[in-house]
Amino acid sequence: MLRQIQQVLRLLMIFGKQRKHRGGKTAGGFLVLLWTETGVCFQNLNCVVAAAGPWCTGIKKKELTPLLADLKRSLFLPDGPCPEPDPEELCAFTELHGPLKLLLSFQIKINLKFKFNEQILQRVFSVNIKSKVKQAEQPSLTLDVTCNTQPPGCAKKGCWCQGGHPVLGSRLPLSIPPHVMDQGLYGELSVQIVALLSPCMLQYPNLATQLTHIQVLVYSPSNVPVTEPSTFFQTLPAHLDSHDLGLHGLNCSSSKDFVYSCGTVYNVEQENWEDAEHESSLSSMHQSLLLFLFLQYSDPFISQIPDLMATEMLIEHHLEDILSNNRQTITAAVQTDLKNTLRVQNRRRKDQEKLHSAINVILSSSISIVSSSSNMDFRNACLNSMKVCDTYELSASLCESLRRVTSWKFKPNGRCYSAKTEEHPESDEHTRTEI
Repeated sequence: MLRQIQQVLRLLMIFGKQRKHRGGKTAGGFLVLLWTETGVCFQNLNCVVAAAGPWCTGIKKKELTPLLADLKRSLFLPDGPCPEPDPEELCAFTELHGPLKLLLSFQIKINLKFKFNEQILQRVFSVNIKSKVKQAEQPSLTLDVTCNTQPPGCAKKGCWCQGGHPVLGSRLPLSIPPHVMDQGLYGELSVQIVALLSPCMLQYPNLATQLTHIQVLVYSPSNVPVTEPSTFFQTLPAHLDSHDLGLHGLNCSSSKDFVYSCGTVYNVEQENWEDAEHESSLSSMHQSLLLFLFLQYSDPFISQIPDLMATEMLIEHHLEDILSNNRQTITAAVQTDLKNTLRVQNRRRKDQEKLHSAINVILSSSISIVSSSSNMDFRNACLNSMKVCDTYELSASLCESLRRVTSWKFKPNGRCYSAKTEEHPESDEHTRTEI
């Protein structure tokens, strides 16, 4: 089913690019509706894919009809009539996004037996915060940089960046293996790397951070995600210099509990602290890094939509061979881009060590003054102000207060997204540009 939906989305993306509406408004919706016929046991799952809104302006149903027919044949979908969806479901969609520009229905054979119990399961994927990444001699990339990480209680109210700041990395030309060229791939293929670290902690420069995961996501030239698992990226950590990146190690993870369920995920090995007190003093904010690889392809001899779709399918089919053929170049670029993205975090870690040393000096001096004082009124005033009974409790309480005050010191940053951004998720005025 995912393959069918991806192909429809690919068709729309390519069609939109040909109509040169990339610079237009991006508001609108893409509906995927799944349902079954009434009954406990069934073998057919009905699916409708629909599009509406300004983002697909320029798409004409008459022009799409032969393309959709070819698409259904290529996906081995039945040519017969398919059940119509509930008009109320489509009505709710069109009321929100406007008239339908596309409606494609098909059936998929399944071997499962279950009940819906008349329940409607719905999940809406929307973009709250967008960021444009400018490329040299290439159209800008628009990314969803929304971060759903909830701010900790220590964070200043209303002062939490809800987005991220993409870092434009290397753009590499890729050499195509001869046996792939023999299949008809004669154009120029390249890849653009973009990194995104989240959640953003620029407004809390004193807070320790800890990178826990790195996720690699590959996108086709039409910006449709490549969902097939990649052996190349699963073995990539063995070819990276973790020490040069400031990391203790990387290993491939099989977990899918991340922002994007596709792609390859690496776990970042953490340092083991033998000193429990030192470990607790370095309480940190966990961060993850998304590494986007956008494939870009150009061939002046290919302009028809069926040919463009066939070319993209050919690229995805031979992607492992293409990546392996460029292993040294891609590995070097990923190493460089990861190092550039993590440079700020590594600098932050060094600042944390200096701050930790300074706190220890302040703490030691303060406790020494209180302990050595012969003025009982002064000593009692110090203990009472911190609401403790003795100097041992005073040391622990003062240490916690110092770290909380210094770590959560707020420093405004003009690049960050305020909480008010959520009020107008579809407005272009909330799209930031990162160079």
